[in-house]
Amino acid sequence: MTETVSIQAKVNQEITQAMKDKNKERLEALRFLKSLFIHNNTSGKPTDDLSVVVNHVKKLNDSLAAYPVGSEHALKIQAELKVMAEYLPKAMEESEVINLVKEFMKSNPSAQLGDAMKFVTPQIKGKFDGKRASEIVKSLIN
Repeated sequence: MTETVSIQAKVNQEITQAMKDKNKERLEALRFLKSLFIHNNTSGKPTDDLSVVVNHVKKLNDSLAAYPVGSEHALKIQAELKVMAEYLPKAMEESEVINLVKEFMKSNPSAQLGDAMKFVTPQIKGKFDGKRASEIVKSLIN
């Protein structure tokens, strides 16, 4: 029987490895992620580990847009995004999301936007952009 390792446990292992490797950038990114997990675990409404990573990646992508391409800050954010990508599931293609929505609509022909999004959202979490998924659902429902 194989045991799955939680994202938090993997981050802790990777922190140790980054210290051994003296990889300062990686260590910094992993320590920040660990602090986000700690904050999440002690909050009033903790979420799952994947949600913490996904939200952090969204914030990094948003802040990346604020800096000129190739600037020191942009490069640092890109390096952190590369580390965070290791903890995200494999990305879904747009065609996969379209097929997912079409299958849902076949079995629920009178479904509304909210119903379709409730079905799609958990399946695409961390794998596909939610805003784009919403656009796809809207276009297929109408």
